[in-house]
Amino acid sequence: MNPHHLELFYYVAKHEGITEATRRMPYGIQQPAVSSQISQLEAHLGAKLFQRRPFALTPVGIELYQFISPMFSRMDQMTERLRGEESSHLRLTASAVALSHHLPEILDRLRHEYPGLRLSLRESVNANLVQTLLKQEADLAIAIMGEKPLPGIRQIKLLEVPLAIAAPAASPVRKFREICPAGPGSIRQPLISLPRHEPVAQRFQDGLGKLQRTWEPSMEVSELGLILNYVSRGFGFGLAVDIPGSTWPAGVRKIKLPSSFGSISIGVLHCGTLKPVAARLVELAKSHAAELGREA
Repeated sequence: MNPHHLELFYYVAKHEGITEATRRMPYGIQQPAVSSQISQLEAHLGAKLFQRRPFALTPVGIELYQFISPMFSRMDQMTERLRGEESSHLRLTASAVALSHHLPEILDRLRHEYPGLRLSLRESVNANLVQTLLKQEADLAIAIMGEKPLPGIRQIKLLEVPLAIAAPAASPVRKFREICPAGPGSIRQPLISLPRHEPVAQRFQDGLGKLQRTWEPSMEVSELGLILNYVSRGFGFGLAVDIPGSTWPAGVRKIKLPSSFGSISIGVLHCGTLKPVAARLVELAKSHAAELGREA
């Protein structure tokens, strides 16, 4: 097999399409040239590697991508390592809330210990984190942990935090039982929530199920910070995570949930062995989480 053809296929598979691959490859190449060389690779193998529209890898494409990905995904890291830069480069992905409110303090400590520290920060939602880590696009992630371990991902718990309801400040509601009186039935108040597949939404719906209640979202958003924003603008009640030390916006009031709703775990997710700068960030994150726990 032609190594250059394999490299082109790697970028097409990684970026889920020829057009996107040509935009994001580290060197210039025209789309027709990529298409032609991928076709040559498929002819050599005697098999289709992916479906064009909508993009989807075939079983053969999946097997080939998994085989070549470890080498090509580490090219940039190897270049940096040979230049002596890899040891001080940290690539981190997290939610907007973590990046805005908690990581600045942690990273400030880290940069004093690593004067040559170079950071690549990426905002991401939980649904994208696993692929980001598996594709070696980040060294580690700080995120809400699922109940079950994820294949190929290592998890380090930092903090347990309760769920809460965010209420518009103008609402007369002060306690959850005013929204959800005892007994089965549906709650009719507008609810702003993360999508149902997100761990926070799943935990909340499980808690409602224990009370024999249902509460269907009137608005779904991709990020917790957006929920508080729309609650402050009067769009309804919002599903929130009560992280110690986080400031809620003006116009939003916190309503505690019963203990039966439980809590969620926030932790560090990563693949493989962490390099020293990443391992040190984990230690600093643990210390920061312990401080937050004492404040709660």
